[in-house]
Amino acid sequence: MKKMACTAVALAGVVALPALGNTYIATNWMSPVHILNEQPYQRFSEDISESTNGEMSFEVYSSGSLVPARTTMQGIRDGVAQLGVVYPGYTPSELPVNNVLNDLVFTSDDALAAAIAYTDIGINNEFVREEWNDNGGIFVGGYSTPVYHFICMDPIRSVEDARGKRIRTAGGAQTDWVRKLGGVPVSVPIGDVYSGLSRGSIDCTLSDPTNLDKGNKFWEVAESVTTLPMGVVMGATYVMNPSFWQGLNEEQKHTLLDHLALGIARTQATYAADVEAALEGSRERGLEILSPDEDLIEALAEFQAGFVDALPQKAMEERGVDNPSSLIDEFIAKQAEWSELLDTVDRTDPEAIAQLIRDEIYSELDLASFGH
Repeated sequence: MKKMACTAVALAGVVALPALGNTYIATNWMSPVHILNEQPYQRFSEDISESTNGEMSFEVYSSGSLVPARTTMQGIRDGVAQLGVVYPGYTPSELPVNNVLNDLVFTSDDALAAAIAYTDIGINNEFVREEWNDNGGIFVGGYSTPVYHFICMDPIRSVEDARGKRIRTAGGAQTDWVRKLGGVPVSVPIGDVYSGLSRGSIDCTLSDPTNLDKGNKFWEVAESVTTLPMGVVMGATYVMNPSFWQGLNEEQKHTLLDHLALGIARTQATYAADVEAALEGSRERGLEILSPDEDLIEALAEFQAGFVDALPQKAMEERGVDNPSSLIDEFIAKQAEWSELLDTVDRTDPEAIAQLIRDEIYSELDLASFGH
């Protein structure tokens, strides 16, 4: 990909912060050391400034200091920031189509493939792309959390083990799944899970394994992890302000996309490495790291199949989305396609992953018309 310097573009919107010379504004509601900030924003900002000799740089506002999570989309639309991370779950009425995809990925067992399939769909599917455009942004990349597991006090190996257990869920399919097992879904903020496990008010939580050793540090109180793959959560790593994008020339757009691809790849590779470290560290601390029994695996597969079959009707009734069957089928196919494609490269190598994103997604864009 070509790399060229770029000049500053005036921000749109009456409350916009002006670009400082060649410096643009990026907003991220997570702390600077969170994976979804450190890799795709902090390192991205350093790298693009260095590679363009300072002609293109981004000042990153972290921890919601510029705009909070729930109004990030509005801030991008209004030109308060040119680039930001957006979680569609915070604005379900504005982004119902994206939330259908987030419902669907309860069935995902490959976080990297889910993230890049979401990137692919968000850029190339007209239905999804137009939803972002209608909300005043241009979607150019997605993320996926690691696959969720059971983190528990007493271990869950089988369906019988789950019966009667009070299990914290984030709602949606997670809640229905726990009920299907005969468990008791519990709705508490993630920040209350540590104390809940410690006091015995909850027995388990569905969580990605990075919460074992980072942030919530569940490994200090939990006693077991069951590596049953119970989906992921997706969001937009990068949404751009249209006026900003439209003000760049073609070579400048190439430069930006080149770095965004690496930001996506680094995020997912770091997540994967952190999962391995968290599980190994938990094992060393004495937690049981368990594989599920066959009956639990079969119960999940049966539940997920029924969930996918019912999702189109549920999405129409609850999210007001017109017949999303083709979108659901397309995402499932894209995720399988990307899983196979990613197996042709080293999944631990961010540059190899980034090159696939460049070659298979970004290089196919007509930059003269995309986002215009």
